[in-house]
Amino acid sequence: MNSAKCRAIFETLREVNPTPTTELEYSSPFELLIAVLLSAQATDVGVNKATRLLFPVAHSPQQILALGEAGLIDYIKTIGLYKTKAKHVMETCRILVEKYDGKVPPVREALESLPGVGRKTANVVLNVAFGQPTIAVDTHIFRVSNRTGLAPGKNPDAVEQKLLKVVPKEFLHDAHHWLILHGRYVCKARKPECWHCAIEPLCEFKEKTPAPKQ
Repeated sequence: MNSAKCRAIFETLREVNPTPTTELEYSSPFELLIAVLLSAQATDVGVNKATRLLFPVAHSPQQILALGEAGLIDYIKTIGLYKTKAKHVMETCRILVEKYDGKVPPVREALESLPGVGRKTANVVLNVAFGQPTIAVDTHIFRVSNRTGLAPGKNPDAVEQKLLKVVPKEFLHDAHHWLILHGRYVCKARKPECWHCAIEPLCEFKEKTPAPKQ
């Protein structure tokens, strides 16, 4: 895809949604980190239901440690893989208290050293909480990048590196959100809804889906 078309895609996405943001609910970098940790293989809706009950009671590493693992599980047991996630959250909180004075470090290497935090989670926290121009490639972004021809790649890392090269700098901060929301609500996995896609004229996907018959 040429640079002019790439720019046009992001100009269009910005026009449709000028101020995109994560659908996870949070009020601090720590709450965002925990929400993203809990969101692996789970929906944002499901995570928000749990954290709406958890965060008013425990919104710091110290408070979650005081809850204990069993206490934390009571709040997150509706989320998939909750036992493993509870262990990761507790250990992450312990490290944050012992090494970072209870604060979330705005540094990739430090974030990725936390239990359960991989590159994708670190990218979300760096982007959303600290305003860094990172792109966390999840299944939605991976699909949209390959399907549209925007940044094709065989794995998430390859797609991420290509996006960082082709996305114009002015769009880098919000690119993550635009692509994720586009994949979630328009360019869906089973059947992309091309008939009401704002970037359809720019998209290089050959098998465009027609509007369903009334």
